[in-house]
Amino acid sequence: MIIDFNDVNGTQAYHLLTQTVIPRPVAWILTENESGNYNLAPYSFFTAICSTPPIVMFSVGKKPSGEVKDTRRNIERTQEFVIHIAGMDLANDMTESSRTLDYGVSEVDHSNLALNTDWPSSLPRLEQCQVAMHCVLHKVDEIGDNKQGVVYGEVKHMYLSESVIKTSERLQVNAVGVDPIARLGGSEYAGLGSVITISRPE
Repeated sequence: MIIDFNDVNGTQAYHLLTQTVIPRPVAWILTENESGNYNLAPYSFFTAICSTPPIVMFSVGKKPSGEVKDTRRNIERTQEFVIHIAGMDLANDMTESSRTLDYGVSEVDHSNLALNTDWPSSLPRLEQCQVAMHCVLHKVDEIGDNKQGVVYGEVKHMYLSESVIKTSERLQVNAVGVDPIARLGGSEYAGLGSVITISRPE
């Protein structure tokens, strides 16, 4: 089958892309609302794109009403955010936080998630996550007919649980220990499954 993207609409293109660009890591992003409580939402159009400086990006669409989503609204106002890498044990909590709520209603307050302030960021991190990145806004681009927001963040601090750190000549993170949620298409998610090691050629 050959699909001509000139013949598909945006919704069809979205489903084709999200079912084939798999698996995708998920950025579970915490930001501060104007009221001082916290917004929490997952985004799977997410990756690392630069190491000097360390920059990650994610893309965020609009609410069904056409309004800018709360995550982007908060980041543009405060200039910072925290990205968590959730383990498979948090899959239900992460998915629940994708629910569309009125601005200022905190997903954290409606969950059993705990916040931890014991790290060098003005924003807290989720206690249950083994990886967290404190980011400051680098820039926001808009692309596409619906002005999808592409948010670039510079990583300023990273939290790694001691339980996922490997001891070696350099710092290594135990991917199996992190057990990150991978986003597939539709309502499907996946764990890591088997992990293989292949050395890069010289």
